[in-house]
Amino acid sequence: MTKILITGGAGFIPSCLAEKLAEKKEHQIVIVDNFLTGRIEKIPVSKHDNIKFIKCDVNNFMDISGVFYAYQFDYVFHYAAMVGVKRTQENPVSVLEDIGGIKNVLNLSKNTGVKRVYFSSSSEVYGEPVEFPQNENTTPLNSRLPYAIVKNVGESYLKSYKQEYGLDYTIFRFFNTFGPKQSKDFVVSKFISSALTNKDITIYGDGKQTRTFCFIDDNIAATTTAFYENKFVNDVVNIGGDKEITILELAQTIIRLTNSSSKIVHLPALKDGDMTRRRPDIAKMKQLLNKENISLEEGLKMVLQNTKYIL
Repeated sequence: MTKILITGGAGFIPSCLAEKLAEKKEHQIVIVDNFLTGRIEKIPVSKHDNIKFIKCDVNNFMDISGVFYAYQFDYVFHYAAMVGVKRTQENPVSVLEDIGGIKNVLNLSKNTGVKRVYFSSSSEVYGEPVEFPQNENTTPLNSRLPYAIVKNVGESYLKSYKQEYGLDYTIFRFFNTFGPKQSKDFVVSKFISSALTNKDITIYGDGKQTRTFCFIDDNIAATTTAFYENKFVNDVVNIGGDKEITILELAQTIIRLTNSSSKIVHLPALKDGDMTRRRPDIAKMKQLLNKENISLEEGLKMVLQNTKYIL
């Protein structure tokens, strides 16, 4: 029996991860979440008898320590974090509190025999990029946003705990990931929600800022392959797409696919956090997938087949 902890498991990506890992009956999976941003209906407990959910705040040592000592986990996926551009910018102190959760998870992992910690970092660590595509070895530390700072600090903690305590890690730097279970705080789901109800689609600035988009199935396939095959241990992996598209083109594509009458409305540009370009070097991810990424349009069509979380 392999015991796995997934923190933040009521969120979009970690709940999909839990469902995939639970396919192997020899896995005993514990999900913890405090429902700050997660939703209980995303937790796949009813589908799998090898998943257990515990309401818990990883930032509270007394809360999370009891879970660690009760289960003695083999592996930890630390995905709990405050997420969403607007939410994190409006709650900067709460974002910084996530550093405490990182320390709690790492201290408890080293003290209870955890073999490896998988950490959900972010494309935000690149700040305003200095090269394209953005390679794992180039992190200029030029972002001032608390969310980016916390992810950078988290990565430093993992590397330091490896050096001092021998605790293995793998860092996943997630770029924009989308799928049917994503809440409408994020650009793809927000645009789809507006398009399906024929409401205005709002874009910050001129919409020429570029992003890449990764469908959730590719994200989960890459991260679980790294786990099962012990690849990129004590290393960093970009997880994302590699086809750049402007935010304006994204809105136009969603309007076309939904046959919507939504109008595109431009809002003033954000003061911070809306980087002009973002495109990862996904050479390592391609080694894990061993196939081409699912295209944006193909992924959007799959989302449109199941919109219950978005609407």
